[in-house]
Amino acid sequence: MPKIKICGLTRPEDAQAAAELGADAVGLVFYAKSKRCVDAAQAAEIAAALPPQVAKVALFVNESADSIRRILETVPIDIVQFHGDEAPEFCRQFGKPYWKAVRVRSAQDIAEAAGRYADAAALLLDAHIEGQYGGTGQVFDWRLLPETMPLSWILSGGLNLGNVAAAVRQTGAAWLDVSSGVEQAPGIKSRDLMAEFIRQARG
Repeated sequence: MPKIKICGLTRPEDAQAAAELGADAVGLVFYAKSKRCVDAAQAAEIAAALPPQVAKVALFVNESADSIRRILETVPIDIVQFHGDEAPEFCRQFGKPYWKAVRVRSAQDIAEAAGRYADAAALLLDAHIEGQYGGTGQVFDWRLLPETMPLSWILSGGLNLGNVAAAVRQTGAAWLDVSSGVEQAPGIKSRDLMAEFIRQARG
C-alpha cells in the first residue's frame, strides 16, 4: 500500500481534504518561479490545518541557507525537500530529514544520486525537463528504475488518474508524489481527484 504525498498546496482547505482522504504528506513549495509558491504566512496557515500524523514537507530550489532557516523557524516542517543543485553537505545542515529530487534521464542519474546523497531520508525521482525543477506533469521512463535501491525512494513526475495504478504495478513504489494530476488549476486541488487518485493508488 503506497504512501502518498500531495504537493504544491496553496489553501488550508485542500490540506484538510488531503488529510481526511488519507494522504501521508503534503508539500509546500517555496520557489518563487513556481505557480504553486507559498510564503511563510500561507504555509503556516496550511500546516495548522493538518493533523500531526500528516508530514509537512518544504520544497526549495537552490534557496539560500538563511531563507531556509527563516522558513523552518516560522513553519512546523517535518521534512525538507531539495529540488535544485544542492550539495549533500548543504542539504544536511538544517537538522531535519531531507529528500533529494533527482531529475532522471538515465539509470546512471539514479545510481549517482544514491551514492552522493546516501544520508538522504529518500530520493524523489522526477522527470528531467530542461530548465525546469519539477512540477512539469511529465513522466520519466520507469524502466530506468534499478532492481534494488540502496535507500528509500519516491516516484514523482506526471502521475495522474490515468497512470497511477500502472505506476504502482510496474514500479512497486512505496511512495507516490502527485501535484498537477489532482488539480483543477495550478495550486488548487480537487477533492474528487485527490480521492480518486488515492483510491486507485491503493486499489
